[in-house]
Amino acid sequence: MKNFSLIKSSGKSKARVGKYKTAHGVLHTPFFMPVATQGVLKHVTAEEIRQLGAEIILSNTYHLMLRPGSPHVKKMGGLHSFADWQGSILTDSGGFQVFSLAGTKKRSGDGLVKVTDDGVEFRSYVDGSKHLLTPERALRIQAELGVDIAVCLDQCVALPADDKKIRHSVEITTKWAERTKKELKKIKNKPLVHAVIQGGLDLEMRKQSLAELAKLDFDGYNIGGLAVGETSEQMNDLLAELTPLLPADRPRYLMGVGYPEQIVHAVRQGVDMFDCVIPTREGRHGRLFQRNKKIHVSKGDKFYETINITNSKFASSKRSINPDSKIPALRKYTLGYLNYLFKINEPLGLRLATLNNLEFYLDLMSEIRQEIKNGKL
Repeated sequence: MKNFSLIKSSGKSKARVGKYKTAHGVLHTPFFMPVATQGVLKHVTAEEIRQLGAEIILSNTYHLMLRPGSPHVKKMGGLHSFADWQGSILTDSGGFQVFSLAGTKKRSGDGLVKVTDDGVEFRSYVDGSKHLLTPERALRIQAELGVDIAVCLDQCVALPADDKKIRHSVEITTKWAERTKKELKKIKNKPLVHAVIQGGLDLEMRKQSLAELAKLDFDGYNIGGLAVGETSEQMNDLLAELTPLLPADRPRYLMGVGYPEQIVHAVRQGVDMFDCVIPTREGRHGRLFQRNKKIHVSKGDKFYETINITNSKFASSKRSINPDSKIPALRKYTLGYLNYLFKINEPLGLRLATLNNLEFYLDLMSEIRQEIKNGKL
Protein backbone atom coordinates (compact mmCIF):
# COMPACT_ATOMS: atom_id res chain seq x y z
CA MET A 1 0.00 0.00 0.00
CA LYS A 2 1.98 2.99 -1.26
CA ASN A 3 -0.62 5.70 -1.85
CA PHE A 4 1.10 7.91 0.72
CA SER A 5 4.80 8.77 0.73
CA LEU A 6 6.80 11.07 2.98
CA ILE A 7 8.96 13.68 1.28
CA LYS A 8 10.50 15.40 4.28
CA SER A 9 10.16 15.50 8.07
CA SER A 10 10.94 18.69 9.96
CA GLY A 11 13.98 18.93 12.22
CA LYS A 12 12.24 21.56 14.35
CA SER A 13 8.91 19.85 15.04
CA LYS A 14 6.91 16.76 14.07
CA ALA A 15 5.73 18.52 10.89
CA ARG A 16 6.10 16.69 7.61
CA VAL A 17 5.41 17.07 3.89
CA GLY A 18 4.28 14.23 1.69
CA LYS A 19 2.33 13.07 -1.33
CA TYR A 20 -0.99 11.21 -1.28
CA LYS A 21 -2.01 9.56 -4.55
CA THR A 22 -5.71 9.23 -5.37
CA ALA A 23 -7.63 8.26 -8.51
CA HIS A 24 -7.83 11.94 -9.47
CA GLY A 25 -4.28 13.10 -8.84
CA VAL A 26 -1.53 13.58 -6.30
CA LEU A 27 -2.26 15.61 -3.16
CA HIS A 28 0.55 17.54 -1.50
CA THR A 29 0.42 17.39 2.29
CA PRO A 30 -0.25 19.13 4.58
CA PHE A 31 -3.40 20.32 2.81
CA PHE A 32 -6.74 21.96 3.53
CA MET A 33 -10.01 20.73 2.02
CA PRO A 34 -12.60 23.41 1.20
CA VAL A 35 -15.97 22.16 2.42
CA ALA A 36 -18.53 21.49 -0.31
CA THR A 37 -20.98 19.76 2.03
CA GLN A 38 -23.75 19.24 -0.52
CA GLY A 39 -21.48 19.00 -3.54
CA VAL A 40 -21.02 22.75 -3.88
CA LEU A 41 -19.01 25.43 -2.11
CA LYS A 42 -21.44 28.19 -1.21
CA HIS A 43 -21.17 31.10 -3.69
CA VAL A 44 -18.10 29.61 -5.43
CA THR A 45 -17.67 27.70 -8.69
CA ALA A 46 -15.43 24.68 -9.22
CA GLU A 47 -13.36 26.69 -11.70
CA GLU A 48 -12.66 29.35 -9.06
CA ILE A 49 -11.58 26.69 -6.57
CA ARG A 50 -9.18 25.34 -9.19
CA GLN A 51 -7.82 28.87 -9.73
CA LEU A 52 -7.14 29.15 -6.01
CA GLY A 53 -5.01 26.01 -6.12
CA ALA A 54 -7.18 23.48 -4.29
CA GLU A 55 -6.36 19.84 -5.06
CA ILE A 56 -9.21 18.29 -3.09
CA ILE A 57 -12.63 19.22 -1.71
CA LEU A 58 -14.80 17.62 0.97
CA SER A 59 -18.44 16.63 0.60
CA ASN A 60 -20.80 14.85 2.97
CA THR A 61 -22.47 11.47 2.70
CA TYR A 62 -25.36 12.35 5.03
CA HIS A 63 -26.50 15.35 3.02
CA LEU A 64 -25.95 13.83 -0.42
CA MET A 65 -27.78 10.61 0.47
CA LEU A 66 -30.86 12.69 1.37
CA ARG A 67 -30.65 15.07 -1.57
CA PRO A 68 -30.24 14.46 -4.48
CA GLY A 69 -29.40 10.84 -3.53
CA SER A 70 -26.37 8.81 -4.62
CA PRO A 71 -28.29 6.92 -7.39
CA HIS A 72 -29.06 10.28 -9.04
CA VAL A 73 -25.46 11.46 -8.70
CA LYS A 74 -24.24 8.18 -10.21
CA LYS A 75 -26.71 8.59 -13.09
CA MET A 76 -25.25 12.07 -13.69
CA GLY A 77 -21.76 10.61 -14.06
CA GLY A 78 -20.63 10.65 -10.44
CA LEU A 79 -19.93 13.55 -8.11
CA HIS A 80 -16.86 14.74 -10.04
CA SER A 81 -18.84 15.17 -13.25
CA PHE A 82 -21.98 16.40 -11.51
CA ALA A 83 -20.10 19.18 -9.69
CA ASP A 84 -17.59 19.84 -12.52
CA TRP A 85 -14.71 19.05 -10.15
CA GLN A 86 -11.89 16.93 -11.56
CA GLY A 87 -9.66 17.10 -8.51
CA SER A 88 -9.94 14.65 -5.62
CA ILE A 89 -13.00 14.36 -3.37
CA LEU A 90 -13.22 13.09 0.20
CA THR A 91 -16.60 12.38 1.76
CA ASP A 92 -17.21 12.31 5.48
CA SER A 93 -19.35 9.31 6.40
CA GLY A 94 -22.21 11.42 7.77
CA GLY A 95 -21.79 10.21 11.33
CA PHE A 96 -20.91 13.63 12.69
CA GLN A 97 -23.88 15.27 10.94
CA VAL A 98 -26.27 12.73 12.45
CA PHE A 99 -24.73 13.50 15.85
CA SER A 100 -24.79 17.28 15.42
CA LEU A 101 -28.40 17.39 14.22
CA ALA A 102 -29.62 14.85 16.77
CA GLY A 103 -31.39 17.26 19.09
CA THR A 104 -32.83 19.60 16.47
CA LYS A 105 -36.44 18.75 15.71
CA LYS A 106 -36.60 21.13 12.78
CA ARG A 107 -33.64 19.48 11.03
CA SER A 108 -33.96 15.84 12.08
CA GLY A 109 -37.67 15.28 11.64
CA ASP A 110 -38.86 14.60 15.18
CA GLY A 111 -35.50 14.97 16.91
CA LEU A 112 -35.12 11.20 17.18
CA VAL A 113 -31.70 9.75 16.48
CA LYS A 114 -31.11 6.23 17.69
CA VAL A 115 -27.71 4.54 17.69
CA THR A 116 -27.71 0.74 17.69
CA ASP A 117 -25.07 -1.88 16.96
CA ASP A 118 -26.51 -2.07 13.45
CA GLY A 119 -26.18 1.64 12.62
CA VAL A 120 -27.89 5.00 13.13
CA GLU A 121 -31.63 5.54 12.76
CA PHE A 122 -32.74 9.10 12.05
CA ARG A 123 -35.32 11.18 10.25
CA SER A 124 -34.48 13.32 7.24
CA TYR A 125 -34.36 17.08 7.77
CA VAL A 126 -35.55 17.36 4.15
CA ASP A 127 -38.86 15.50 4.28
CA GLY A 128 -39.05 13.69 7.63
CA SER A 129 -38.53 10.24 6.09
CA LYS A 130 -36.93 7.59 8.27
CA HIS A 131 -33.47 6.20 7.45
CA LEU A 132 -31.02 3.65 8.76
CA LEU A 133 -27.40 4.47 8.01
CA THR A 134 -25.25 1.37 8.49
CA PRO A 135 -21.48 1.08 7.98
CA GLU A 136 -22.15 -0.91 4.81
CA ARG A 137 -24.62 1.60 3.42
CA ALA A 138 -22.36 4.55 4.23
CA LEU A 139 -19.51 2.96 2.26
CA ARG A 140 -21.72 1.99 -0.68
CA ILE A 141 -23.16 5.50 -0.92
CA GLN A 142 -19.65 6.95 -1.04
CA ALA A 143 -18.60 4.42 -3.67
CA GLU A 144 -21.72 5.21 -5.70
CA LEU A 145 -20.85 8.91 -5.53
CA GLY A 146 -17.49 7.94 -7.05
CA VAL A 147 -15.32 9.71 -4.47
CA ASP A 148 -11.58 9.24 -4.07
CA ILE A 149 -11.47 8.93 -0.27
CA ALA A 150 -14.30 7.48 1.80
CA VAL A 151 -14.60 7.53 5.57
CA CYS A 152 -15.92 4.76 7.82
CA LEU A 153 -19.11 5.43 9.73
CA ASP A 154 -18.24 6.28 13.34
CA GLN A 155 -19.95 7.51 16.47
CA CYS A 156 -18.94 10.95 17.68
CA VAL A 157 -19.83 12.15 21.19
CA ALA A 158 -20.07 15.73 22.40
CA LEU A 159 -17.49 16.79 24.96
CA PRO A 160 -17.40 16.70 27.89
CA ALA A 161 -18.73 13.13 28.04
CA ASP A 162 -18.66 10.46 30.73
CA ASP A 163 -16.44 7.37 30.52
CA LYS A 164 -19.33 5.08 29.62
CA LYS A 165 -20.29 7.12 26.55
CA ILE A 166 -16.69 7.43 25.38
CA ARG A 167 -16.04 3.71 25.80
CA HIS A 168 -19.20 2.84 23.87
CA SER A 169 -18.20 5.26 21.11
CA VAL A 170 -14.80 3.56 20.75
CA GLU A 171 -16.29 0.05 20.78
CA ILE A 172 -19.00 0.73 18.23
CA THR A 173 -16.63 2.70 15.96
CA THR A 174 -14.27 -0.30 15.85
CA LYS A 175 -17.13 -2.72 15.09
CA TRP A 176 -18.37 -0.49 12.30
CA ALA A 177 -14.84 -0.17 10.89
CA GLU A 178 -14.53 -3.98 10.79
CA ARG A 179 -17.83 -4.20 8.89
CA THR A 180 -16.69 -1.46 6.52
CA LYS A 181 -13.56 -3.45 5.70
CA LYS A 182 -15.63 -6.54 4.92
CA GLU A 183 -18.01 -4.55 2.72
CA LEU A 184 -15.09 -2.99 0.86
CA LYS A 185 -14.15 -6.42 -0.52
CA LYS A 186 -17.51 -6.55 -2.34
CA ILE A 187 -17.10 -3.18 -4.08
CA LYS A 188 -15.69 -3.14 -7.60
CA ASN A 189 -14.36 0.42 -7.92
CA LYS A 190 -12.88 0.81 -4.47
CA PRO A 191 -12.18 4.25 -3.00
CA LEU A 192 -9.38 4.79 -0.51
CA VAL A 193 -10.86 4.39 2.97
CA HIS A 194 -10.03 6.17 6.23
CA ALA A 195 -11.00 5.06 9.73
CA VAL A 196 -11.88 7.48 12.53
CA ILE A 197 -10.13 7.38 15.91
CA GLN A 198 -12.45 8.18 18.81
CA GLY A 199 -11.94 8.35 22.57
CA GLY A 200 -12.74 11.90 23.63
CA LEU A 201 -10.01 13.47 25.74
CA ASP A 202 -9.08 10.12 27.32
CA LEU A 203 -5.63 9.28 25.96
CA GLU A 204 -5.88 5.61 26.92
CA MET A 205 -9.19 5.25 25.09
CA ARG A 206 -7.65 7.02 22.09
CA LYS A 207 -4.74 4.57 22.16
CA GLN A 208 -7.16 1.66 22.30
CA SER A 209 -9.17 3.03 19.37
CA LEU A 210 -6.00 3.58 17.34
CA ALA A 211 -4.60 0.11 18.10
CA GLU A 212 -7.83 -1.60 17.07
CA LEU A 213 -8.18 0.40 13.85
CA ALA A 214 -4.51 0.11 12.89
CA LYS A 215 -4.85 -3.68 12.86
CA LEU A 216 -7.46 -3.31 10.11
CA ASP A 217 -4.92 -1.56 7.86
CA PHE A 218 -6.79 1.46 6.48
CA ASP A 219 -5.43 3.91 3.89
CA GLY A 220 -5.48 6.77 6.39
CA TYR A 221 -6.47 7.62 9.93
CA ASN A 222 -8.73 10.47 11.04
CA ILE A 223 -8.67 12.05 14.48
CA GLY A 224 -12.37 12.56 15.10
CA GLY A 225 -14.39 13.81 18.02
CA LEU A 226 -12.43 17.03 18.56
CA ALA A 227 -13.56 20.64 18.13
CA VAL A 228 -16.87 19.47 19.63
CA GLY A 229 -16.83 21.24 22.98
CA GLU A 230 -13.32 21.00 24.40
CA THR A 231 -10.89 23.92 24.75
CA SER A 232 -8.04 24.54 22.30
CA GLU A 233 -5.59 23.71 25.09
CA GLN A 234 -7.24 20.34 25.68
CA MET A 235 -7.18 19.56 21.97
CA ASN A 236 -3.52 20.59 21.67
CA ASP A 237 -2.50 18.47 24.66
CA LEU A 238 -4.21 15.41 23.20
CA LEU A 239 -2.69 15.93 19.76
CA ALA A 240 0.80 16.19 21.25
CA GLU A 241 0.40 12.73 22.79
CA LEU A 242 -1.71 10.98 20.15
CA THR A 243 -0.43 12.10 16.75
CA PRO A 244 3.10 10.62 17.09
CA LEU A 245 1.47 7.22 17.73
CA LEU A 246 -0.38 7.19 14.40
CA PRO A 247 1.16 5.12 11.57
CA ALA A 248 3.91 7.22 10.01
CA ASP A 249 3.28 5.76 6.55
CA ARG A 250 -0.37 6.84 6.38
CA PRO A 251 -1.93 10.32 6.15
CA ARG A 252 -3.26 11.80 9.39
CA TYR A 253 -6.45 13.83 9.20
CA LEU A 254 -7.69 16.14 11.97
CA MET A 255 -11.39 16.48 11.25
CA GLY A 256 -13.20 19.82 11.42
CA VAL A 257 -10.22 22.00 12.39
CA GLY A 258 -9.98 24.88 12.34
CA TYR A 259 -8.67 28.42 12.81
CA PRO A 260 -5.31 29.20 11.15
CA GLU A 261 -3.28 29.05 14.37
CA GLN A 262 -4.90 25.70 15.25
CA ILE A 263 -3.89 24.31 11.87
CA VAL A 264 -0.29 25.50 12.28
CA HIS A 265 -0.12 23.95 15.75
CA ALA A 266 -1.54 20.63 14.48
CA VAL A 267 0.93 20.61 11.57
CA ARG A 268 3.72 20.92 14.12
CA GLN A 269 2.31 17.79 15.76
CA GLY A 270 2.45 15.84 12.48
CA VAL A 271 -1.09 16.25 11.07
CA ASP A 272 -1.41 16.13 7.27
CA MET A 273 -5.05 16.87 6.40
CA PHE A 274 -7.60 19.47 7.49
CA ASP A 275 -11.11 20.68 6.71
CA CYS A 276 -13.33 23.32 8.22
CA VAL A 277 -16.31 25.55 7.36
CA ILE A 278 -14.66 28.54 9.05
CA PRO A 279 -13.33 30.32 5.93
CA THR A 280 -16.64 30.12 4.06
CA ARG A 281 -18.88 30.69 7.09
CA GLU A 282 -16.84 33.65 8.35
CA GLY A 283 -16.80 35.13 4.85
CA ARG A 284 -20.58 35.04 4.62
CA HIS A 285 -20.69 37.00 7.88
CA GLY A 286 -18.31 39.67 6.60
CA ARG A 287 -15.19 38.53 8.43
CA LEU A 288 -12.09 38.44 6.24
CA PHE A 289 -8.78 36.71 6.94
CA GLN A 290 -5.79 38.80 5.96
CA ARG A 291 -2.16 37.72 6.02
CA ASN A 292 0.50 39.76 7.82
CA LYS A 293 3.36 39.08 5.42
CA LYS A 294 5.92 40.62 7.76
CA ILE A 295 5.59 37.66 10.14
CA HIS A 296 6.52 34.11 9.17
CA VAL A 297 3.94 31.43 9.96
CA SER A 298 6.58 29.74 12.12
CA LYS A 299 6.96 32.82 14.33
CA GLY A 300 3.67 32.65 16.22
CA ASP A 301 -0.05 33.37 16.02
CA LYS A 302 0.18 36.98 14.79
CA PHE A 303 0.76 36.04 11.15
CA TYR A 304 -2.80 37.07 10.28
CA GLU A 305 -5.69 39.24 11.36
CA THR A 306 -9.45 39.04 10.93
CA ILE A 307 -11.28 42.19 9.89
CA ASN A 308 -15.02 42.85 9.96
CA ILE A 309 -15.75 44.40 6.58
CA THR A 310 -19.09 45.80 7.80
CA ASN A 311 -17.20 48.16 10.13
CA SER A 312 -17.73 51.77 9.03
CA LYS A 313 -13.98 52.44 9.05
CA PHE A 314 -13.70 50.45 5.80
CA ALA A 315 -16.39 52.45 3.97
CA SER A 316 -13.87 54.79 2.35
CA SER A 317 -10.97 52.37 2.01
CA LYS A 318 -9.42 52.31 -1.47
CA ARG A 319 -7.24 49.32 -0.64
CA SER A 320 -7.78 46.19 -2.74
CA ILE A 321 -9.44 43.23 -1.05
CA ASN A 322 -6.27 41.30 -1.93
CA PRO A 323 -3.81 42.97 -4.32
CA ASP A 324 -1.94 39.67 -4.80
CA SER A 325 -4.97 37.47 -5.44
CA LYS A 326 -5.24 34.90 -8.22
CA ILE A 327 -8.85 36.11 -8.69
CA PRO A 328 -9.03 39.35 -10.72
CA ALA A 329 -12.10 40.62 -8.84
CA LEU A 330 -10.26 40.44 -5.50
CA ARG A 331 -7.45 42.53 -6.97
CA LYS A 332 -9.76 45.11 -8.56
CA TYR A 333 -12.50 45.65 -5.98
CA THR A 334 -11.72 47.73 -2.89
CA LEU A 335 -12.52 47.12 0.75
CA GLY A 336 -14.74 50.22 0.54
CA TYR A 337 -16.79 48.66 -2.24
CA LEU A 338 -17.02 45.36 -0.36
CA ASN A 339 -18.25 47.26 2.71
CA TYR A 340 -20.97 48.78 0.52
CA LEU A 341 -21.98 45.38 -0.92
CA PHE A 342 -22.54 44.00 2.57
CA LYS A 343 -24.55 47.07 3.57
CA ILE A 344 -26.99 46.56 0.69
CA ASN A 345 -27.07 42.77 1.17
CA GLU A 346 -25.69 42.15 -2.31
CA PRO A 347 -24.75 38.44 -2.80
CA LEU A 348 -21.62 39.50 -4.68
CA GLY A 349 -20.23 40.63 -1.34
CA LEU A 350 -20.62 37.13 0.11
CA ARG A 351 -18.87 35.67 -2.95
CA LEU A 352 -15.90 38.01 -2.73
CA ALA A 353 -15.45 37.52 1.02
CA THR A 354 -15.71 33.75 0.65
CA LEU A 355 -13.15 33.69 -2.16
CA ASN A 356 -10.80 35.86 -0.10
CA ASN A 357 -10.94 33.48 2.86
CA LEU A 358 -10.56 30.31 0.81
CA GLU A 359 -7.52 31.80 -0.91
CA PHE A 360 -6.08 32.73 2.48
CA TYR A 361 -6.41 29.16 3.74
CA LEU A 362 -5.05 27.54 0.58
CA ASP A 363 -2.12 29.96 0.39
CA LEU A 364 -1.45 29.34 4.08
CA MET A 365 -1.11 25.62 3.45
CA SER A 366 1.25 26.28 0.53
CA GLU A 367 3.35 28.50 2.76
CA ILE A 368 3.34 25.88 5.52
CA ARG A 369 4.61 23.22 3.10
CA GLN A 370 7.39 25.53 1.95
CA GLU A 371 8.43 26.45 5.50
CA ILE A 372 8.68 22.76 6.42
CA LYS A 373 10.84 22.14 3.34
CA ASN A 374 13.02 25.12 4.25
CA GLY A 375 13.47 23.89 7.82
CA LYS A 376 11.62 26.81 9.42
CA LEU A 377 8.50 25.09 10.81
